[in-house]
Parts: sequence; C-alpha cells; structure tokens
Amino acid sequence: MEEVVFSDGSVEVVVLPAAGARLHRLRAWGHDLLRTPADPATHLDDPFFWGAYVMAPWCNRVEPGPQQLLGQPLDLAPNFRDGTAIHGQVYQRPWDRRPDGAFVVRAGGDGWPWPYETSLRVAVVAGKVRLEQGLVNRSTEPMPAGLGLHPWFLRPLQVAIHAERVFRDNTATTPDPVPVEGPFDLRAIGPMADGLDGAWSDVAQPAAELAWPRSGIRATMRIAASTVYVVAASPADVEAIALEPETHAPQAFRRLRNGEPGALAVLEPGAELRLVTDLAFERDAPA
Repeated sequence: MEEVVFSDGSVEVVVLPAAGARLHRLRAWGHDLLRTPADPATHLDDPFFWGAYVMAPWCNRVEPGPQQLLGQPLDLAPNFRDGTAIHGQVYQRPWDRRPDGAFVVRAGGDGWPWPYETSLRVAVVAGKVRLEQGLVNRSTEPMPAGLGLHPWFLRPLQVAIHAERVFRDNTATTPDPVPVEGPFDLRAIGPMADGLDGAWSDVAQPAAELAWPRSGIRATMRIAASTVYVVAASPADVEAIALEPETHAPQAFRRLRNGEPGALAVLEPGAELRLVTDLAFERDAPA
C-alpha cells in the first residue's frame, strides 16, 4: 500500500491514499501519537478504530434505509455494529492525488443521490500539521453536507476541550446541548473519564489541548469552519481517545429535518464546505 510521507524533521505524517487518504501514522520527535496498526491493510479490514480518517458527506451516526432528505430519496446501508450508517462514504475508498498535492475522491450518485467531491490537503511545517478538507456539491440540486476528521490519539493522554455546552450522548442526542458539568467539563486539561461519547458545542479557540506526559509532548488543536463541533469518545476497551473536529452535531439528518441546531449544511450546486484543522506540537519535560 502506497505511503505518502509529510515531514519537517520533527513531526511526520504518513497518508494512505488507497485507504481513504487516512493518516496512518502521526509522529512527533519519534513518538507515535495515533493508534497505528502494524499492517496498513488493517485499515481496510477494521476501518473505524485506527489512524485518522476523513468523514464526508456526513459524520457520526445517521439512520440507514430508505428515507427522504431535502426532497431526495436516500437509501444508506448500515455499516456499524449498532446498525447505523456511520461516518460517511469516503473513509475507506481509494483516493487520487492531484498534481497540486491534494488528495481527492468522487462519490455519491448511489444511496446518497448527490454526486460530490471530497479533498484533503496535508502540510507539515515548523512543528505544525495543517489538514485542509473540502466537500464540493457536484450535483444539480442542493445537497446536505458535513465534514469531519476522526483521529484516535494514543493513551496515556490528557485532554482539554474548550467548550461551554455539550450533547452528552452521541447515540441519542437531545435537540439542544446542555452546559458542561461533571466529567463532561473538560475545560482544564487532565485525564478523560472512560466511557464518554459526546459532542461539544460553543467551542472556543484553541478548541482542544492534548498532552502525552510520558513522552513530554503537548499539542493544541485549532479548528476553522462555518460551524465547529468537537466530538470525543473514550471507550474503555480501546487504548486511544477520539477527538474529532466536525462541522455538525450527531444525528444530523434528524436535525436538518426538524430545524434543530447542529444540522448538516446545505450546499448549492458547485458550492464547497471547508474544514481546517491545525495541530501545533511542542516538547515538554517528560514525566
């Protein structure tokens, strides 16, 4: 499987175009920071719990099967163990690399009736990783649209999410978020409790901080998009934490139908939704 490497000598990113243009590896000063499988082909066999992958044209769980959205018929197959259609359509498909260096893939026109193009541009400069994502509506009708990035950051890890409100359960979100409290109040950096799976809104910048005390590495995450959410999950049986920049809240089909906050964007033909994630790394004294 082809590996495309981006490096400034201290920080390195390895992208697999044939596996959804996902980040197979992220290293800082020789330390692996993503959950990276020994065999890159694992990303194709078990796509949801490794590396960092693009989510488009929606993120997180939506209902599968025949339905209507924006007056168009959808018929999405379930692809996750809970019977939902999760994380879009491009996380596992082969992507192409354009002469300008961007990774691109075209999809849609099937159970998702709108053709679209998704792009990813990676840059590593002076200890900072920039990930620029784009989603273009290539159909002749308005298209629902969402973008996200799903990294699995290795533990032991300390996390801060600088947000005032949260949807506390991504499997069955309420229409409106609630103020952060208890284990969902992550405004100060520290360990994240096991078993959380929520979506944070009213996000400040930097949106998040990460620290790996054993290796003495810290990072800040800044997110630029028309709307910003941070989804985080800390399953007890995975040696990593997901910390995901996204453009909408979970269960986004329902939100769009009902006019709830955090719904998918609606792109006119030819319009583009963008999401830019900056991860800035620095060294600290290891514990």
